[in-house]
Amino acid sequence: MADLPQPIVSPEELAPILDRVRVLDARSGPRAAEAYATSHLRGAVHVELDRDLAAPAPHPERGGRHPLPDRADFAARLGAWGITRGVAVVVYDDQGGANAAARVWWMLRSFGHENVSVLDGGFQAAIAAGLPADAAAPSVPSAPPYPASEWQWPVADIDEVDRARREPSRCVLDVRAAFRFRGESEPFDPVAGHIPGAANVPYAENLDVRGRFKSAAELRALYEKLLAGLAPADLVVHCGSGVTACHTLLALERAGLRGAALYVGSWSEWCRTDRDIGRTDDK
Repeated sequence: MADLPQPIVSPEELAPILDRVRVLDARSGPRAAEAYATSHLRGAVHVELDRDLAAPAPHPERGGRHPLPDRADFAARLGAWGITRGVAVVVYDDQGGANAAARVWWMLRSFGHENVSVLDGGFQAAIAAGLPADAAAPSVPSAPPYPASEWQWPVADIDEVDRARREPSRCVLDVRAAFRFRGESEPFDPVAGHIPGAANVPYAENLDVRGRFKSAAELRALYEKLLAGLAPADLVVHCGSGVTACHTLLALERAGLRGAALYVGSWSEWCRTDRDIGRTDDK
């Protein structure tokens, strides 16, 4: 297996090593399975957000719409995809890594897997660069469950977020689009608005006009301005349901600012409780 550029690999860097890495197709949405069956990067295994990357969420007010799966279940999934500690993994989607390649990346890194990268520009950039694609279902030799028993990277629950938003020594970051943060409308959850005290840097600001990740220097400047002297470990990142927040955690990793916590329940949990709601300029 190959050593990957981390945490982002370009299509051009991936091309010569494609057959020496495990590729995961993390495109999601109602037609993702159909899109995968029609065409995917050669050898890619399809990963489904709701089935593989989240636990069932019958009570989103306790954990949000995409809670993390049971650790044993995810370890078994990794084994079924042929992922062991020595395997290099590349993940892509068709939304600049936000839906849900970065979630796979975060989960693997949190399991202690080091050699994993997100494909910069996603499926579209790979095809434009001439990487081979087909509709063949790959034959992947399964492995035992991945040897991990806990999430090693920091996560924050709703009580910690409620404390952090009130503390000047902490920062809560909402990465949803600005119109959702302002509370103008809410396409996915029952209540519009934001967590009072939170800052807003939409995850799309991690990307340039081509849909590629900005340079490490550009991302570092963006988030050092947000942190204003705070350490990355003082930051809690959230989105709607804990998926696109991982895009910003990936950007922070690229910027050399590792240590922020993921609020998995995110707005989908917060807005279903009796906690305070902020709207427009009322933070």
